[in-house]
Amino acid sequence: MGSTATESNDTLLGNGVVGILAETCNMWERRAPLTPSHCARLLLGGGNRTRVNRIIVQPSTKRIHHDAQYEDAGCEISEDLSECGLIIGIKQPKLEMILPDRAYAFFSHTHKAQKENMPLLDKILEERVSLFDYELIVGDDGKRSLAFGKFAGRAGLIDFLHGLGQRYLSLGYSTPFLSLGQSHMYPSLAAAKAAVIAVGEEIATFGLPSGICPIVFVFTGVGNVSQGAQEIFKLLPHTFVDAEKLPEISAAWNLSKQSQSTKRVFQLYGCVVTSRDMVSHKDPTRHFDKADYYAHPEHYAPVFHERIAPYASVIVNCMYWERRFPRLLSIDQLQQLMKSGCPLVGICDITCDIGGSIEFVDKSTSIEKPFFRYDPSNNSYHDDMEDDGVICLAVDILPTEFSKEASQHFGNILSKFVASLASMKQLVELPSYLRRACIAHDGRLTSLYEYIPRMRKTMIDLAPAKANPSPDKKYSTLVSLSGHLFDKFLINEALDIIEAAGGSFQLVRCEVGQSIDDTSYSELEVGADDTATLDKIVDSLTSLANAHGGDHDARKETELALKIGKVNECGTGDTVDKEGPKVLILGAGRVCRPAAQFLASYPNICSYGVDDNNTDQIHVIVASLYQKDAEEIVEGIKNATATQLDVADIGSLSDLVSQLKKHMVTASYVDESMSNLKQAAKGAGVTILCEMGLDPGIDHMMSMKMIDEAHARNGKVKAFTSFCGGLPSPAAANNPLAYKFSWNPAGAVRSGKNPAVYKFLGETIHVDGSSLYESAKRLRLPELPAFALEHLPNRNSLIYGDLYGISKEASTIYRATLRYEGFSKIMATLSKIGFFDAANHPLLQDTNRPTYKGFLDELLNANNISTTTTNLNIEASGGYDDELIARILSLGHCKEDIAVKTVKTIKFLGLHEEIQIPKDCSSAFDVICQRMEQRMAYGHNEQDMVLLHHEVEVEYPDGRPTEKHQATLLEFGKVENGGSTTTAMALTVGVPAAIGALLLLENKVQTKGVIRPLEPEIYIPALEMLESSGIKLSERVEI
Repeated sequence: MGSTATESNDTLLGNGVVGILAETCNMWERRAPLTPSHCARLLLGGGNRTRVNRIIVQPSTKRIHHDAQYEDAGCEISEDLSECGLIIGIKQPKLEMILPDRAYAFFSHTHKAQKENMPLLDKILEERVSLFDYELIVGDDGKRSLAFGKFAGRAGLIDFLHGLGQRYLSLGYSTPFLSLGQSHMYPSLAAAKAAVIAVGEEIATFGLPSGICPIVFVFTGVGNVSQGAQEIFKLLPHTFVDAEKLPEISAAWNLSKQSQSTKRVFQLYGCVVTSRDMVSHKDPTRHFDKADYYAHPEHYAPVFHERIAPYASVIVNCMYWERRFPRLLSIDQLQQLMKSGCPLVGICDITCDIGGSIEFVDKSTSIEKPFFRYDPSNNSYHDDMEDDGVICLAVDILPTEFSKEASQHFGNILSKFVASLASMKQLVELPSYLRRACIAHDGRLTSLYEYIPRMRKTMIDLAPAKANPSPDKKYSTLVSLSGHLFDKFLINEALDIIEAAGGSFQLVRCEVGQSIDDTSYSELEVGADDTATLDKIVDSLTSLANAHGGDHDARKETELALKIGKVNECGTGDTVDKEGPKVLILGAGRVCRPAAQFLASYPNICSYGVDDNNTDQIHVIVASLYQKDAEEIVEGIKNATATQLDVADIGSLSDLVSQLKKHMVTASYVDESMSNLKQAAKGAGVTILCEMGLDPGIDHMMSMKMIDEAHARNGKVKAFTSFCGGLPSPAAANNPLAYKFSWNPAGAVRSGKNPAVYKFLGETIHVDGSSLYESAKRLRLPELPAFALEHLPNRNSLIYGDLYGISKEASTIYRATLRYEGFSKIMATLSKIGFFDAANHPLLQDTNRPTYKGFLDELLNANNISTTTTNLNIEASGGYDDELIARILSLGHCKEDIAVKTVKTIKFLGLHEEIQIPKDCSSAFDVICQRMEQRMAYGHNEQDMVLLHHEVEVEYPDGRPTEKHQATLLEFGKVENGGSTTTAMALTVGVPAAIGALLLLENKVQTKGVIRPLEPEIYIPALEMLESSGIKLSERVEI
């Protein structure tokens, strides 16, 4: 029997057969660890490349992806997973589903010795299972690789807004929130966001009743959960304020309320608070110190109920709480607040912290019944929205409401690890970040988690006896540690320090944070043979604790913990293999960092079939004229270095191609100089992959995929239209032009004078540059109903007919630039006034500089625009605004509403101000570009947006109905924990370029010379990688 078991173990563990569990923990759990597309990529890659030979999926009728979709991807459907060496799921399975001598991966919630899950851990050990916990897979930067926090925040806030509309209705107020559904009611996250945007547009247009305003949302914490909730909130018209400004807003509104009871309000207020806003030191002479607070919370008194809660309409709780810390809001405090007229309407407790920081939250709610009402006047709970009290949402499974996106996000990351886990026979074969995530192997806890039995004993016996804490040591002392001891593996570093010095330890007390964002507290009885050794241990442990807990605000907490987490002398493999592949990035612009991050973080280029060496890493070198710029790009990126380089010193590109024989990728267009390199590149056997960005780049690949698929089905492309634009996100489109610049606006303004040509229904249409703005047309996309857009023809569309091979068959070929509706009419009017004239203006050549207002008057006078010749329906007493409107209307080129919007734009840009124009402005064009650069730049944490939409109309000769194929990309800029922003434009240009480099490294591209990404050998894997990186492309077909 023993030999049979051993043979079975050898056969199954690492056999390349993966099982996917049916989720059984909750009826709403519809997520999957891998989607069908992930499975297809793993299986189609073949066992030699991905090391996954088979995938067996347990059938489920509620999983977001149907069994048939997995079958189509090449998976097997079966209840029996006994042939699988690796079995994966999302939540912990039932105990009877644990098979012996296999590897399992799921969220086990055991590594902190959570009492309710110890039977599961015992079963794991009994069955000699290798258990990998997703929560413990941590990247080289110290951050969790697999998490759903942002999805919880997104779903939680949408669900709460849904209930908020009902609550306000019960109080007698109709609000736009009433039309919003719960998160799971929408087919996608994008659709849910569009619905929120539509609510925001209604608020911005018609306002909210004054009787419920100001509406103030208070967000606790700055982690992923809070970021996800804020992401949704920012889709509504809003202003964020600091905590100390809340009383001013309340006082100003109360004063306004007395005089204008019917006034409508067109925005919400948001406030993000951290622990420094929630407590104050009991000693009034001392300020808040985060390290001291986490180590000695008893030194601090709660103040949230005094400083924040009295002004909050909604508290969005995104922070976990431990009993040693003061509560955020006690029942007594809430009762006093409500008696004093606090405007609090509800609690959105995304943490679902039962009996925690908000004391009255004593039960969780469900997706089907997400709210309860708490009446603090009599301490009663109700299931309805009527009568007194506050409503509360406390759903504990929020991410599953966006099962499709959550599964895609999760699988994008997990699929990178599956190959290693599926082929693993011994732990030593795995990379360090997966070894660290293994809690148990072969019936024993791994060394990193040998503390769990001690923690279990401590939790059972709250006051354990200290009998023989260090029986073999002469000296001992009690050392206290606080911080991210378990989620950042600091407990292991502490124990390593003790053992490395020859000491011993006993865990005496432990209080464990139950979430990734929470801190823990431990007391260790530390022993040593002599006092010198003990002093050394204590000094090292104290340094570790102090370094972790420094005086930093909450936004920098994780960064500090990560830095400590990287200190590891146990051979974690942090060094870069200098003999591995290298990529040189020339320049240090915005797009370089996303490209460098993608390449440097790519865990293993052989996952796409280069070779079988599991240690190969891509080393990225960023070179710039200025060393500092390059260093900023690579900061925090592992496997990336910066260097100073002047490209003017290294000869021409032609010399580099012919002599060095290196491949090259660029997002730039193929111009004449680049075309001239074609033969030299071919002769050198290298590939110069051009136009590998967004537009051009992703647009090429999406187009050719649709066109080639149509041709493969014997279809004929009847019409091709492409719309693309870089825009502010709806929340950032907060100026009259609804547009912003992340660089000098001169280029964008000049593009408004470019002539255009396209083909429409067989007719070639020419648009003169002087009338480009007038040619703009309205656009609405059914799948994005909240976006009011317009499009302008983009230069020469006809050349794309040649590139795409559809010139002879397509009667319509049209490429356009996207803007929000109304942009072009305002820009056309500014052009008519003369602001886009690049010729030197006489008034700007004098040493005595004119003011902006004086220059505006001069431009209007030069066009003979005056109010004396007008006969308009404008009040004579309307002031300067009405005078400007009248003078602009005299041009005769716009209607009154556009004139009004143009005046708003002029005033927004400050072109009416009595301020001298700087000396470096010599033309009207310089003046308006200078003001646009100052006034239309993106603010801190504001996001941009990229929208790309293709439509290909396909007809068939055999009588099949005509089809309209559509593909859409919608990407928003990313705001990182530290507050830095990566623009959507940088992502969608930098990542495709990096993917191009990766394809060349992997020898995926066989064509030599100067090429574009128009062939399947490029666009098929590139689009797959693009989606895996998080840049989503949606496709649909209409008949």
